[in-house]
Amino acid sequence: MDSTIKQIIQTIFNNLKDELDVNQKNILVTGGAGFLGSWICDILVEKEANVICLDNLTSGLKDNISHLFNRDNFQFIDHDITKPIHFDKKLDLILHLSSRASRGEFEKFPIQILKANLLGTWISLGIAKKYSCPLLFASTSEIYGNPPPEEVPTSEEYYGNVNPIGPRSCYDEGKRAGEAFVFSYYLQHNLDVRIVRIFNTYGPRMRSGDLYGRVIPRFIEQALKNQPITVYGDGTQTRSFIFVSDEVEAIIRAALLNSARGKVMNIGNELEFKIIDLAKKIKNLTNSNSKITFYPLPKDDPLRRSPDTSKAKKFLNWKPKISLEKGLELTIKWYRKKMQIYK
Repeated sequence: MDSTIKQIIQTIFNNLKDELDVNQKNILVTGGAGFLGSWICDILVEKEANVICLDNLTSGLKDNISHLFNRDNFQFIDHDITKPIHFDKKLDLILHLSSRASRGEFEKFPIQILKANLLGTWISLGIAKKYSCPLLFASTSEIYGNPPPEEVPTSEEYYGNVNPIGPRSCYDEGKRAGEAFVFSYYLQHNLDVRIVRIFNTYGPRMRSGDLYGRVIPRFIEQALKNQPITVYGDGTQTRSFIFVSDEVEAIIRAALLNSARGKVMNIGNELEFKIIDLAKKIKNLTNSNSKITFYPLPKDDPLRRSPDTSKAKKFLNWKPKISLEKGLELTIKWYRKKMQIYK
């Protein structure tokens, strides 16, 4: 396993308290071969849970989890969660993370994204109801759309400003409807549910390329190749970036702690950064000769994104620990090695 990956897994493992005990529990992770899902599988396997990783590998990668195939407490199932599935053993917890989540994918696979967040969530909830086990739903900051200045930092009480028929609607409205599904099971069946709204996570294993369109992988690869760094708009739009170790720690806490039952919580970093400043920082950290270029801002792209994380801090006893500089250094180190391997 890559040394950077090992270092991050150890960091997450050390940050999770001993009382978060999953020993011998049967845990289903949908989307478990994806960026966040694979990290969660890593930690749960190390914590001695019996992990069932379910993924149809349309955006997840088998490479993310192949190192777990020889572990007795890990099982991979190649399956689309929008289709029914039966499990022979009782499940103790479900983390539902299945969904494509990048702008390029919104344009190319809108129906599949809607199905993952509607049918996939409904099926996952049915499994949770059958086994009377908790379910965590991975939602997104995108459900807030483009909030007005007075709603930034954005709290969970803000209802959103979303275009229901825009180019991002399959994801934005899919996650909003998924949240409604989850809370309908909470209200009607008293199911133990938790929702996390994820803000701009980054780190090793995040896919790059035009289809995936994530800003940090794109900037890093462009900088390492000394290609133009492509900024959309004038670069004054903001995002709040959280490193993968902080995000995964919070998600696992939200899945396991009783204080999170029935809660909706933002998981992110409250520090806001302009995209142009991010481009300059990555250019400096990579010692790149790249020029920064500008292109029109895509339709419905949010102008500001920053979470109010007071609920997560209160109910999860958690806060982000990794600075943007440190997180970028680790991520750049991983991409350098990855790009050497695939040259």
